[in-house]
Amino acid sequence: MTNTQTETGAATRKENEGTAVEAGSKATERFTASGKLAKLDVPKERVSLLAGAAIKAINDIAVEHEVTYEEYNALKAWLIKVGADGEWPLFLDVWLEHTIVDVNSKERPGAVSAIEGPFYVPGAPVLETPATLQMRSDEPGTPLLFKGRFTDTEGNPLQGAQVEIWHADADGFYSQYAPELPEWLFRGTVTADENGYFEINTMRPAPYQIPTDGACGQLISAAGWHAWRPAHIHIKVSAPGYQLVTQQLYFPGDPHNEDDIASAVKPELMLDPKPRTDGGAGEEVVYDYVLAKEGQTK
Repeated sequence: MTNTQTETGAATRKENEGTAVEAGSKATERFTASGKLAKLDVPKERVSLLAGAAIKAINDIAVEHEVTYEEYNALKAWLIKVGADGEWPLFLDVWLEHTIVDVNSKERPGAVSAIEGPFYVPGAPVLETPATLQMRSDEPGTPLLFKGRFTDTEGNPLQGAQVEIWHADADGFYSQYAPELPEWLFRGTVTADENGYFEINTMRPAPYQIPTDGACGQLISAAGWHAWRPAHIHIKVSAPGYQLVTQQLYFPGDPHNEDDIASAVKPELMLDPKPRTDGGAGEEVVYDYVLAKEGQTK
């Protein structure tokens, strides 16, 4: 990552001067305010089953690997630090969410799902297609035209469909999670036309490391892992009466497609960049969406 200075001047902090604690705190605050727990009503039997299985698995690991008191105390201190740094959303999204996605989408036809990740922000500006996401006047990187079409599982075009999109910049940073970036940089909600077509002008994102100066980075360093995520575009697609699909779309040739720290890359999510057919600079990618009706299964 470079030390690209933002438009606001030399006196401001650079993008790479944000901290894991700042990003983690924002992710925790946004999850708390998201309302995702508003309808939580899990039967006691289900809580007992899941919590009991998790506790048993941890104890089984301690027995199998003969965990020492020094290792146990290191684990306790690290778990406390995860909470203090606000990094539980990052930890769970990186190392668990990909499995939750697979379990919950295995019976749904149509577009393939992927993890949401910790950097989603609701309420992005609503734009009509063809749309251009917010950028700085001297935005670095490769221009990218992202376009496609919505249909149902029978091939009929969908009206009222929309694409909610967000991604990192050419230095691997997300707006609202790094200092001094424009509020809605590379974030938007784009409405498709009456035939289900959409076009979004943006810039190709860069690979990046998840924050490494907090508790998750401490684990990565202690385990000898790497912290890299391949370049990707985050997507939420929806239409009235159809199931919401969350994705991350990837680019071929990225060195971390095969060893993504979040284990989220799938062949169905790989893009195919080509030179733009409209004569514009940069690349274009076409990705069509098939959405399933509410309650529809395979």
